[in-house]
Amino acid sequence: MPSSPESSATSHAHATRQRLTGIGLLLCAVACFASIDACAKWLNRSMHPMQTVTLRYLGSFVLIGFMLNPRRHPGIMRTNRLWLQCARATCLVVMSMCIFTSVRYLPLTVITSIAFVAPLVTAVLAAPMLGEKLGPRRVIAVGVGFCGVIVVTRPWSGSFHPAMLLVVITACLNALYSITTRMLAAHDKPETTMFYTGLVAAIVVCPLFFYTWTTPTAWAVWGVVLLFSIFGALGHWLLILAHARAPASLLAPFFYTQIIWATTLGTTIFGESPDRWTILGGAIVMSSGLYLLYRERVRHQQPSVDLPV
Repeated sequence: MPSSPESSATSHAHATRQRLTGIGLLLCAVACFASIDACAKWLNRSMHPMQTVTLRYLGSFVLIGFMLNPRRHPGIMRTNRLWLQCARATCLVVMSMCIFTSVRYLPLTVITSIAFVAPLVTAVLAAPMLGEKLGPRRVIAVGVGFCGVIVVTRPWSGSFHPAMLLVVITACLNALYSITTRMLAAHDKPETTMFYTGLVAAIVVCPLFFYTWTTPTAWAVWGVVLLFSIFGALGHWLLILAHARAPASLLAPFFYTQIIWATTLGTTIFGESPDRWTILGGAIVMSSGLYLLYRERVRHQQPSVDLPV
C-alpha cells in the first residue's frame, strides 16, 4: 500500500533532522580532534612528547573502558579480525607519536594543512588494497594535492623543518588507518572497534610509561591532561554517533573545518598566524580532497577518504 503524503513528509523531515544532527556531531568531533593537538602542544612545553602519547591513550582508555566494557556491553570483545584491529590501533599510536613530536616545532595550521593529504594517499592505496579503480581524474587530483603539500613545506626554502616529514608520515599512516577502518566495518561493530582501539593503544604505550614518566607538579598540567583524555575519547565517540545518523559522503567535507579550529586555537593560545604559503598550500590540498569527494558522490560510491582525526 503506498504511503500517504503526510507519512512521506514526516519520514523526510525525520531523515533531514538525523542528517543535520550527524553533521552537528561531526563538527563537535572535529573540534575535539583539533583540541587534542592543542593540548599536546601545550603539554610538550613541560614533558616529553612520548609521555604525552602515553597520557593520551591511557587516559582515553580509562574513559572508553567506563563507557564500553564487556559488563555493560556483552560480546563487545568479539571480533572477526583481531590482527586487523591490532594493526589499526598500532597505526593510530605511531601517528600520535609523529604528530605530538611535530607540534613541538610546527604551528598547528601547518600540521593540519599537511595532514589533510591523507585522503589523497587513501585514494591511491584504495586501488591495491580495496580494489577501487584509480582513474585519471583521481590521479590528477592526488598530484595537485601533493603540490599543495610542497607549497606548505617549501623544501627548497629556509623555512623547511624536518618535523614536516613526521607530518607526512602521519598522513600516510592515517591513510592506512582509514582503509583498515573501512575493512573492519564489514566485520565488526563500531563499538567493538572503538574498544579495541583503546585497549591495544594502551598496551602499546605502556612501555613508554616507564621510560619517559615524570610526575607533573602543576595542577594546570593535570587539568590539561584530563581535558586531553576527554577530548580523545569523546571525539571518537561523537564520530561513531555522527556516522550512525548521516552517510559518510555527506559528512566527509565537514572534516575540513578542522583547519578553522587549528587556526583559532593556534592564534589564541600560541600566538601563531598562518603565512600566505600555508594558506595557499592548505587551500590546494583541501580543494583536491573535496574534488575527490565530489567525484565519488557522482559515481554513487562511499568515499574512500576518511579524513585525519
